[in-house]
Amino acid sequence: MLTIKLLITSRASSVLTRSGDDCPMHTHPTVTASTPRPGTKLSPFAVALQSLARFKDRVRACAACTASAFAAMPSHRIQRLLPLFLGLLAACGDPSRSPRSTPNALPDTATATPRDTTNRTVQTINVLVLGNSLAAGYGLSPDEAFPALLQRKVDSLGWPVRIINAGLSGETSAGGLRRIDWLLRERIDILILELGANDGLRGIDPEVTRRNLQGIIDKVRTRYPDAEIILAGMQLPPNLGPDYTAAFQAIYPELARTNKVHLIPFLLEGVGGVPELNQPDGIHPTAEGQRIIAENVWRVLRPVLEKQLGIV
Repeated sequence: MLTIKLLITSRASSVLTRSGDDCPMHTHPTVTASTPRPGTKLSPFAVALQSLARFKDRVRACAACTASAFAAMPSHRIQRLLPLFLGLLAACGDPSRSPRSTPNALPDTATATPRDTTNRTVQTINVLVLGNSLAAGYGLSPDEAFPALLQRKVDSLGWPVRIINAGLSGETSAGGLRRIDWLLRERIDILILELGANDGLRGIDPEVTRRNLQGIIDKVRTRYPDAEIILAGMQLPPNLGPDYTAAFQAIYPELARTNKVHLIPFLLEGVGGVPELNQPDGIHPTAEGQRIIAENVWRVLRPVLEKQLGIV
């Protein structure tokens, strides 16, 4: 028993000395355990608790006095409290425990290692597709339209991206301008603006279309200044006249240049005018045509997403 007593005393002293605690004045807090009335005989359990309370107060106060705490304790009490003492000493000596066991420990900001950022939570990037029947997938299942195909692309890469399809068949630039405030109630990080084709097919003045598209861009930037904008360029069939088609086609590069937004030169590149890639109306793409459109969009969208995700 004497050997165990000496080992525990040595262990307590070495643990607290390593913690850097010193107490040159040798003052200790008052033990808070209640004092029994004179003549009252304490049960073994009460004696054990009282001894532990004294020991804990001395451990917190001063390393130099820890040995004397054990030296003054009868051997039969040490035998009862041995498991509790060893557990407490182990906690005091473990540097990974709370700083409360080491009174002079530095704050977490000074001692903590840099956080592992590989598992950090990344905010989902919301991509809004504001478009017409091309985005809505007219004549097809919704999961065959290019927004759904883009969603599958980002999902396959494991990227935290949500494609929001706000495509509406028959939508014009004026209709998009009316809808944009409602759509902006939800945070967006990227806008794919795919409107104007129905304006051209209806013979609307290109200047009106340009103003409407500019209005949409302005609203997005006012609400979400950091949002990226991708403008999907469109062209019209030549039977609408060379002057009109040229003026219409010029809207998109001009807006992209003026507003410093990303431009898809021609959304229907490789699809427009190809009969086997369009439905019988000759206007709306087939499922294979939609896959090509998705690739046209992806070439511009992917680097924008990589930038926002910090991949490049």
